[in-house]
Amino acid sequence: MQTDRRAPVVMTVLRDPASVETPPETADDTGGPARGIDRRRLLIGLIVVWALVITGLVIFQGAGGEPEAAPAPVPPSPSESAGPLGVPQIYEVVRPSVVRITAEGAGESTGTGVLANADGTILTAFHVVEGARTITVTYAGGAESRATVAESDPAMDIAVLVPEEPPETLVPATIGGAAGVGDTVVAIGNPLGLTATTTSGVVSALDRTLDRGNDPDMAGLIQFDAAVNPGSSGGPLINDRAEVVGIVVALANPTDAGTFIGIGFAVPIGAALGATEGDGQAPPL
Repeated sequence: MQTDRRAPVVMTVLRDPASVETPPETADDTGGPARGIDRRRLLIGLIVVWALVITGLVIFQGAGGEPEAAPAPVPPSPSESAGPLGVPQIYEVVRPSVVRITAEGAGESTGTGVLANADGTILTAFHVVEGARTITVTYAGGAESRATVAESDPAMDIAVLVPEEPPETLVPATIGGAAGVGDTVVAIGNPLGLTATTTSGVVSALDRTLDRGNDPDMAGLIQFDAAVNPGSSGGPLINDRAEVVGIVVALANPTDAGTFIGIGFAVPIGAALGATEGDGQAPPL
């Protein structure tokens, strides 16, 4: 154990003697040395003795006395916010909440969905399950369940699915959050059947309107440049705090190829949560 050197007397003993004013010598009544000198020497002697006593006590306590308890560590105060996450962290947080959707009707289509509630409710794009006779949900852990459409809003291309036999452990995503132009966003989905594909980009614009030809336009969409392709439909668009800010529904493409050219669209999460019964056709994705 280290010896405590903080006793004020040490500073007094080590002070520069030149700074101490010495009074002139004067003879006392008996003709002996000046009383002022004797008193000063006596005071210095007492200080030295006191310093030795204090030093001995400190050494004794350090060698054989009870050790002083170490101060309890002070827990760090929580910050106001966890701060932005990187793409790997966002993937780790949200991946367990993303599901693959296979819909069989006149043909078979594949899309994506996100767990929106601890009861297993899934948000996806309506056109992924439109006209399907059977819907199969595959979870991140590999479990599968049939599902049915509980609610839908084809005009906004949003559907709500309810699984018949969800796994015991469900990890719903954090739903909600703001999206601003220039914000980092991540998309997780199953484009072209490639499970759990993760891409990142930024919010390119807000309140975009999508022309759907003969069908009513879709307004109020988030435009982003994270890569998405057919099969990404219904997947979450996530901000840098791992919050789902939108549901991916479409991409812009001037050709019939249907591949990504840097412009994707998502329904803001507020509008997606308001999904109700309606009519309409889905945008292409």
